[in-house]
Amino acid sequence: MTQYLAFDIGGTNLKYALIDEKGHIFEKDRVKTNTENLDAFMQTVYEVADKYQGKFKGIAICAPGKIDTQNKIIYFGGALPFLDGLNLQESLSEKYNVPIAVENDGKAAALAEQWLGELRDVNTGIAITLGTGVGGGVLINKRILHGWTFQAGELSWMITNSSIGVKNMAAYTGFSCSAVNMIKKVNLALGNIDLDDGVTAFEAINNGDLRAMAVFKHYCRNVAIMILNIQTVINGSKVVIGGGISAQPILIEEINNQFDKILQNNSMLNNQVIKPVIVAAKHGNESNLYGALYALLLQLKEKENN
Repeated sequence: MTQYLAFDIGGTNLKYALIDEKGHIFEKDRVKTNTENLDAFMQTVYEVADKYQGKFKGIAICAPGKIDTQNKIIYFGGALPFLDGLNLQESLSEKYNVPIAVENDGKAAALAEQWLGELRDVNTGIAITLGTGVGGGVLINKRILHGWTFQAGELSWMITNSSIGVKNMAAYTGFSCSAVNMIKKVNLALGNIDLDDGVTAFEAINNGDLRAMAVFKHYCRNVAIMILNIQTVINGSKVVIGGGISAQPILIEEINNQFDKILQNNSMLNNQVIKPVIVAAKHGNESNLYGALYALLLQLKEKENN
């Protein structure tokens, strides 16, 4: 049974797992991401890989930032700017003498859904991750869209409120569709001291608290507007919503509700736009690990066919 070592590089934790080609996880764990510098970070990665050396036939990595999937180079690195320019072909593939794949975290989430989740057999669709910002992976003709400079799917930079000025971050979906910002606004409306308390925020939302619901419905409308804008370009059949808050059924219900209201308020739009299926992502905390591995499996399959 062939096993692979998958890494999910996050700003807080470095997750890793031994997974086979069918998606069975044999071992998994996490360590705190060493953010001191690149050398310290890579030492942590090496320690994990050394522990499993001889047990894996490839290394699959998911990371923030723009990813050159061909040359295995991370650019910018998101919350981990020291990753900018890191060549994982040189630092990992050559060290362990195994094939390697590197993919952006938003695209990895989409790949996980394509492999083992809600995007199976979908020709055109998108996975959207609602977190601190908004990540995404666009599926066109059953292939992940990377774009000219690997930025396809970086939905945080979509402008939806230009009237306040493009220098204002509130003009962008990374702010208006941020799950973290929504939670803060709900707690602020409730008078809670801990603005990051998602449990309390969703208790109020699920209980129909009018203060919480006003914020929540406005947020879901912003997400629905973002989806509509995406639809005008890709005309996808399915939209998969991921991120921690996607586990809340009321989120998917209200996004669908707000999308319906937008269409109902414009007859011409309603006649033109066919609403996509909008559902929650199937995979939770392990989605990026699955997606990273699927990127590697696709890469190996393509090499075999050539």
